[in-house]
Amino acid sequence: MLRINGEVSLIAKEYEDYLNFVSEALELAKKIPRYFSKYSNKIYCNHQKFVIVILMQKLKLTTRGVISFLRSNPSLCLEFGLLRIPVHTTIIRFFLKIKNIIGLLLNIRQAITVAVDATGFELEAKSFYYRTKWNSERKWKTKQYMKLSVAIDTDKQLILDYKIRKKFRHDTLDFKNLLKDLDVKHVVADKGYDSKSNRLFVVRKLKATPNIPYRKFSSKNHLQGKKIIPFDESTYHQRSKVETVFSVIKRKYGSILRNKSYATQQVELISKLIVYNLDRKLNYLLLILRVAPEPLKINFIYFN
Repeated sequence: MLRINGEVSLIAKEYEDYLNFVSEALELAKKIPRYFSKYSNKIYCNHQKFVIVILMQKLKLTTRGVISFLRSNPSLCLEFGLLRIPVHTTIIRFFLKIKNIIGLLLNIRQAITVAVDATGFELEAKSFYYRTKWNSERKWKTKQYMKLSVAIDTDKQLILDYKIRKKFRHDTLDFKNLLKDLDVKHVVADKGYDSKSNRLFVVRKLKATPNIPYRKFSSKNHLQGKKIIPFDESTYHQRSKVETVFSVIKRKYGSILRNKSYATQQVELISKLIVYNLDRKLNYLLLILRVAPEPLKINFIYFN
C-alpha cells in the first residue's frame, strides 16, 4: 500500500510539473500573434500549437509522439484550451510559419557576466558502431552537424542570444552578433575568440571588460591607446558554465535534430533553447520560494 501511495504521489508531482511548464509556455506564447491570418479557420490558435512544440522538445518526442501523448492526457490539453487534438502535419506546418519569429522569444537582454561559446547538434542518428567500424574510412561523410553559438548569463545560467549556422564556421564570426544587443559588464570566452577586433568591440561598443585568454602567438598589444586590456583569471573560470548549459540541453532534450529541412531544424533547435530557459526559470523560482522568507516571496519580480 505504501508503495502504491508513493507511486501515486510521484505521478501527481510529475503531472504538476507539466502543468507549471504548460502555464509558463502559454504565457510566453502570448508574444506571438494568436492567428497569422484573419481568414484562419481558428480551430487551433498559435499559442496552443506553440505549447505543443515546446512539449515535444521537453519530452524528446516526434510530432506523432507528442500527438499520442496529448491523446492520452486530455486533462493536460484542457489546461491550454485544446479541445481537439491536431494531426501531426498541423505541427509541421506551424514549424515553417514561426521560423522567423520564434527567436524573438529569447528576450533577456541584461546580465553582469556573459559567457560565449559554440557547440554542434547532430543531423543524423547513425550509431557510433556504424561510423567507426562499417564506415571507418569515411567517418567525415557520415557525421553532420549544425553549429550553435550562444551567449549565456553566468549567474542565472539562462540563454540570452544565439546564432545558428548550417556548416562549420570560425567562432569569431558570431561573437559580435551575439553581444551587440546585450547590456553587460564582463564578457568571457575561450581562445577561439581571441582577436583585436573582438576585444575592442567589447571595450568600446559594450563598455565592458573582455576576459579572453591570449593565444600562444597572439600579440598582447590589443590596446586602447597604449594600455593593455587586463585578463582576470578568476572571472574567466565562469566560462565553464556555458559548457554546463550545453550538457544539460543535450542530455535532457536530445543532441540530434530530427527534422530534415534547414528551416525546421532551426525551429527545433531554438525550441530546445526556449524549453531550457523555461525549465531553468521554473527551477530557480521553486528554489527561491522554498528557502526565501515570506516578504521576499511577495516582492519576487524575477520573471517581470
